[in-house]
Amino acid sequence: MNTNQLSLLELNQLVKDTLDDAFPSLIWVKAEISEITINRTGHCYLELVDIDPQSKEVLARARATIWSYSFRMLKPYFETTTGQAFTQGIKILVSAKIEFHPVYGMSLNIRDIDPSYTMGDMARKRREIILQLKEDGVFDMNRELELPIVPQRVAVISSPTAAGLQDFMDQLANNPRGIRFYTKLFPAVMQGTETGDSVINALEQVFQYEDFFDVVCIIRGGGAQLDLASFDNYELAYHVSQFPIPVITGIGHDKDETVIDLVAHTKMKTPTAVAEFLINGAENFEQLLLDLESRFLDLVQERLTEEQNFLEQAVLQLKQGVRQLVTEEHHRFKISTLKLQNSVPQFLRKQKDQFRQYSQQLAVDGRALLKDELNGLKHKIGSMEYLSQRMMRAEQNKLAETKHVLKIRMTDGFRLQRSKLEAFEVKKRLVDPVRVLQRGYSLAYKDGKIIKSVADLKDGDELQTRLADGTVTSKIIKK
Repeated sequence: MNTNQLSLLELNQLVKDTLDDAFPSLIWVKAEISEITINRTGHCYLELVDIDPQSKEVLARARATIWSYSFRMLKPYFETTTGQAFTQGIKILVSAKIEFHPVYGMSLNIRDIDPSYTMGDMARKRREIILQLKEDGVFDMNRELELPIVPQRVAVISSPTAAGLQDFMDQLANNPRGIRFYTKLFPAVMQGTETGDSVINALEQVFQYEDFFDVVCIIRGGGAQLDLASFDNYELAYHVSQFPIPVITGIGHDKDETVIDLVAHTKMKTPTAVAEFLINGAENFEQLLLDLESRFLDLVQERLTEEQNFLEQAVLQLKQGVRQLVTEEHHRFKISTLKLQNSVPQFLRKQKDQFRQYSQQLAVDGRALLKDELNGLKHKIGSMEYLSQRMMRAEQNKLAETKHVLKIRMTDGFRLQRSKLEAFEVKKRLVDPVRVLQRGYSLAYKDGKIIKSVADLKDGDELQTRLADGTVTSKIIKK
């Protein structure tokens, strides 16, 4: 049985003594922070790892502690110097005391930090990202996209609470020329370790509306310089460089450029500068239109002047041509007049001779025609005399017959009318008032009017009574 036995405590105490002897003073250790915890008393507890750069395998792991009184000084010093947050994922070079506790094991008690090591590592990491992007052939892809002449449909990737976002929106909305922009916010975390994944997720959302937007603006107003390290991210830069829409960055710093600034289409210092860039683009386009309009008007005026000059020259040439033509026509007219003066008498003589011939022929033909017509007329007169005599005899016969019939009818008519007249004379004699009075009748008058009723009389009236042989006047004594 082996008598050289140690308790665990004895073993750990032996290890502790050995470590104390081996590392009597502080040593510098370089490692990467895999976890970090700060408790309520201000003590910082770390887990440090050493990772193989090729296989990414963890080769070593150790606990470390920065007590609160040291952490209050080291953290601001580190972050101010490096511009990098003291957080997990960064590599650090620390001066530490190797400690071994029998219960908790080995740990590093960090006393100091060398920021230059982390800065060098950050720069190296940044160079590696840029080199990798170039090797992948994507580094210039977004910058090679053609920026729309007037980018007015803007996809904005930012934190909804970022002060720079409000500055950006106010600048666009209140531009002096009143140019309108359509903006759509795609919220994202703009600081801390979640920045890369959050912005990538926002880019993927914008990609769903690829055909609608003109540009993508990644803006982040204000904030600490320390948060810029989150934009030196290979995955994020890879997405930005390959994004099919031009990306404009305005992350709110004016000293350093992050990797996504380098791969973006356009890098501006601040969100306000991004807004001014968009407004200037629209203003430049508007000015271009005004310049084109002015140039167009100048060209039109110039063309009008040229056409007017051409027209005036054409009118002048036309006048000269017309004048020359008139002169030529006048000469031709004079020549024609002379020719006509020579030819007219000859023509008239010829026409006169022809007229004389025609007159003589017409006289001969006229006499022959007149003779024929005269003979025809005599024949027609003879025929008409014969017909007239026949018609006259026929009419005389008709007249004699009509006279005979009329005489008979008149004789009968006179006889009938005489009988009617004799009957009327008899009737007249019968109704003659004189003959009535002769038969004993009388007629009574008052004031020249015949009395037809006793009612027309009264006592004292004078009456005239007509008898066959005279008239008497009487007076009514009693009615």
